Amino acid sequence: MKGELKILSMAHGLLLGLVLASPLAAPALLPWGVEALFLIAAFQLRLADRRWETRAGLRGWISHIRMAPMRLLPWAGIAAVAVIAGPDQARLAVAILIAIALGEWLIYPLVTPLLGRLPRRGLAGAILLLLIGCGLAGEGAEPGQAVRFAMAFALGMGGCVFWLRGPDGEAGATLAALAATVAALIVALLWPLARGAAIPAAILCLTLIFAHLSVMRRHPLHWRLPGRRPAQLR
Repeated sequence: MKGELKILSMAHGLLLGLVLASPLAAPALLPWGVEALFLIAAFQLRLADRRWETRAGLRGWISHIRMAPMRLLPWAGIAAVAVIAGPDQARLAVAILIAIALGEWLIYPLVTPLLGRLPRRGLAGAILLLLIGCGLAGEGAEPGQAVRFAMAFALGMGGCVFWLRGPDGEAGATLAALAATVAALIVALLWPLARGAAIPAAILCLTLIFAHLSVMRRHPLHWRLPGRRPAQLR
């Protein structure tokens, strides 16, 4: 299981470092950073795992974990950082552990076969429903953190499949994702009540931008003989 999207992988690593350092600089942003990590980690997991059907038995149920068990270590570190951050963030550590257990042991094995059968419009509808669920679950510091993180995990999975079935690496799709990111951020700034859904939407769209940029196609160069201009070859 190796990441194939270099720019997205770099952004993922940078975000992980910022989340680990956030208790020292901005503890209030820690829940939002953790939520973004859940979304991007699920996106990367669905991209790296090539199988769409769950194998029979317990070993097949956790095959995605067996392929890369070290991938779970950063979550333990994030939970430890949340505990160190103070008593106000102690519940966050519990929410992280509950959400990662739900995501890895239940959501991923159950949802993966369903995502493989949905058309792109169905995926867009599922993403919209998950965003609504994030909004209903409350903001990053609410008691429903574990549920919200688990929905962010499912949102990352759905976003990855949506990206895989679309025009990846094209300028038009990248600009559309950028416009959606800006729109979601504007909504989050102007309507605080919608922030619970707008911020995950912005994170997902920003993830799509990094994914598009990682595979951006260059303009092809036509073959030509050394020292000859293309017009001379006609």
